[in-house]
Amino acid sequence: MDKFFNAESIVVIGASREEKKVGNVILKNLVNNYNGKLYAVNPNASEILGVKCCSSVSEIKDSLDLAVIAVQADLVPRIIKECGKKKIKNVIVISSGFKEVGRYSLEKELIKALNKYKVRAIGTNCLGIYDPNSRIDTLFLPYDRLKRPRIGGVGFVCQSGAVGSTILDLAAEENLGVSKFISYGNATDIDESDLIEYLAKDDDTKVICAYIEGVADGKKFLYAIRETAKIKPLVVIKGGTTTSGAKAALSHTGSLAGSAEVYFGAFKQAHAIKADNFKDIFNFLKIFERCNKPEGNKIQIITNGGGFGILCADYVAENGLSLAELSKDTKKILKKKFPKIVVINNPLDLAGDATDERYRIAIEAMNNDKNVSIILAVVLYQTPLLTDGIVDILLESKKPVVVVATGSSLIAPIRKRLEANGLAVYQFPEDAVKSIKALVEYYLP
Repeated sequence: MDKFFNAESIVVIGASREEKKVGNVILKNLVNNYNGKLYAVNPNASEILGVKCCSSVSEIKDSLDLAVIAVQADLVPRIIKECGKKKIKNVIVISSGFKEVGRYSLEKELIKALNKYKVRAIGTNCLGIYDPNSRIDTLFLPYDRLKRPRIGGVGFVCQSGAVGSTILDLAAEENLGVSKFISYGNATDIDESDLIEYLAKDDDTKVICAYIEGVADGKKFLYAIRETAKIKPLVVIKGGTTTSGAKAALSHTGSLAGSAEVYFGAFKQAHAIKADNFKDIFNFLKIFERCNKPEGNKIQIITNGGGFGILCADYVAENGLSLAELSKDTKKILKKKFPKIVVINNPLDLAGDATDERYRIAIEAMNNDKNVSIILAVVLYQTPLLTDGIVDILLESKKPVVVVATGSSLIAPIRKRLEANGLAVYQFPEDAVKSIKALVEYYLP
C-alpha cells in the first residue's frame, strides 16, 4: 500500500471550482502541500487552482499512482473502471452514499469493479489520508478549520472521519507528532486489519492508535492486532459498545458493531492497549511516543510540592504499580547535597523553594540508582525559584521520565516547552500514573 502514502502523481476526480466544496478543498490542500505531479478531472473546467483539468482520467497522458475520488456515489463504479483501464492501482473514495445509507447493491457493484481491475481502495465514505512526511493530504477539511499535527511517531487508523479529524486537531494542539493518518470509512476494500498491519511495518510509526466501530472479519482482525502488538504498541478504542451506539454505527459506516465484551477480550488476548475515552487516547499515545521501554517497574517520584507527592504515591498504589526504594548510597549522596528541608525518600520532596539545581542533583542521582526504573517528576512552576532551565535538566534523564506540570494558562508556556522537547507531560498526576501503568503493562507484562 506504499503508493497511497508515497505517490509521485495524484489525480483528484471531482475537483471543484466552488470554494469550500469537497473537491475544491482536497485539491487546494494538495496544491499547497504536495510536491509531486498533480492532476484534476472536471469535464466543465479547463483549470482549477492552477491545475489543468481533463474531462476524464483517460485524457491524462502520464501514469498516475493515486486517484482521489469525490463525486456522487452513483458515478463511482464507472470511475473505478476508468481508473482500472488507466492502470491506476490505488484510489481513495471520499464519496458517501453506499451501504451506510442502505445502498448495498451500489457498494457491491463498486467492489465488483475494484476486483475486476485489481484496484485497491481506501473508503468509501471516508475523510481520506494525511502523511506529513510525503505531504500527501487528501482530507476535505481546510487548514483554517483543522490543524495538522507535526511529523512524529503516531500512526492513526480511524473508521470515523469526525472522530479522526477531532483527534488530529487535538494532536496538533497537544504537540503530538503523527506519522500517518488514515480514515477508512466503510472499509469497502482495505479494512482496519490491513491498515494496522501496514503501520506495524512502517518505519515512521512508533505507536499505533485505532478507532473502530465494527469489523467484518474477526479472525483477520485478531491476527492483525496480535501480530502488531508484538512489534509496537497498539492503542485501540471501540465505538458502539452499547445497544444505542451499535445502532448508530450501522447507520454511520454500515458496520455491525458486535459484542463489546468480545472485542475487549480480543484486545486483552492480543496484548493491545484498550482506551476507554479520548483522554486515554492522548495520555497513552503521549507516553508511548516519548518514552522508551523501561528497564523495570520501579517508580521514583520527585516533587516540589508535598501534597502532590502524596497524591502520586496514592495513584501508584491504586494502579498496582511499585515505588522504588532508593539505595543507601543514593540517600547518602543526597543528604550531603541537599538542605535538611528536603525529604529524602519516595516521594523525594525537594520543597517549595526547590531550584533547578535541586532537580539536577535529583535526576543525576536517579540515573545512577539501579533501583529506579521510571522517574515521575512533579514540576509545580508556580514556585518562584524554578526557571526554564528545568527543561534541559529533565532531558538529562537516561531513564524514562514522565512530568506532571499542573496549572492555569500561566503554566501553559513551560508545559509546551517541555512537550516540544519530547517529554511526556501531564496536567494531572492521575493521568500520568495511569499512562505509566499502560507503559509498564505493555513492555513488562
